[in-house]
Amino acid sequence: MKKILVTGGCGFIGANLLPMLLDREYEVRVLDSLILGSRDYIKGLDVEFVQGDIRDAGDAARAVRGVDTVIHLAAFGSVVASVEDPKTNFDMNPGGTLNMLQASVEAGVEQFVFSSTGGALIGNAEPPVNEQSLPKPISPYGAGKLACEGYLNAFAGSYGLRTKIMRFANVYGPYSGHKLGAVTAFIKAVHANEPIVLFGDGSASRDFLYTDDLCRGITGVAEADLAPATVLHLASGNETTVLELARLVAATGGRPDHEIVLRDARPGEVQRNFAAFDLARETIGFNPSTGLEEGLARTWDWFREHVL
Repeated sequence: MKKILVTGGCGFIGANLLPMLLDREYEVRVLDSLILGSRDYIKGLDVEFVQGDIRDAGDAARAVRGVDTVIHLAAFGSVVASVEDPKTNFDMNPGGTLNMLQASVEAGVEQFVFSSTGGALIGNAEPPVNEQSLPKPISPYGAGKLACEGYLNAFAGSYGLRTKIMRFANVYGPYSGHKLGAVTAFIKAVHANEPIVLFGDGSASRDFLYTDDLCRGITGVAEADLAPATVLHLASGNETTVLELARLVAATGGRPDHEIVLRDARPGEVQRNFAAFDLARETIGFNPSTGLEEGLARTWDWFREHVL
């Protein structure tokens, strides 16, 4: 039985990923600081829990001991917050990732699977972007993720660590009640009968990927025989404007005429983004199957039961 460490396992993606790993008969350990995550998300799951911070070298060393694979999800995950506080973003993302990489090498971990980002890392490029797109991040969050990818390449070359890089689209789904993303904000606004607020003119676009599809991609990457530091985009391949998303969320909540207001665009956020996932389809058979309307309906049902 292979043993996997999931950092940030008590967060949004971790809560969806852990049951899939257990179903595949992995032994799972979770490292989480509980700053944003919740132990309630892993209640009833047969996982080992370690409370600690990836920024602490001792916590990192303790967490990787005896582990075959690290799936590194823990991160400072907000573009807007990174503009407001770039130092904390740096300490958490490049700094915390470097701690985890060093600890993994010292503990003899076989592979390190990293959660990166597509849009924020590549910046304002003509979509669809892919693994060949030139990164030009316009936010500290994107710059930090690019630095992390550089360290994964370096640790593969310098220490022989089998590293893999996954660039996520905008992920949504259950267990995201604490997140700051658009889907969460729009659902809460519709339920509270408050206006949905869009920053910019509504034409900014994103690639929205349902969490079950993402997590199947993560397990596929973890199990695949890939060259060191391989980069794969895990995305839907579909471009959706934030105005279209707002209208879909409102309709999902039974309020198709819900008020939408526009505010000034925020610095650091890209205008258009969606990604091609051809390489992931070819190498790991990645093929997302949940359409946006279906995924939003499932997400709304989870919020109604657990948050609203």
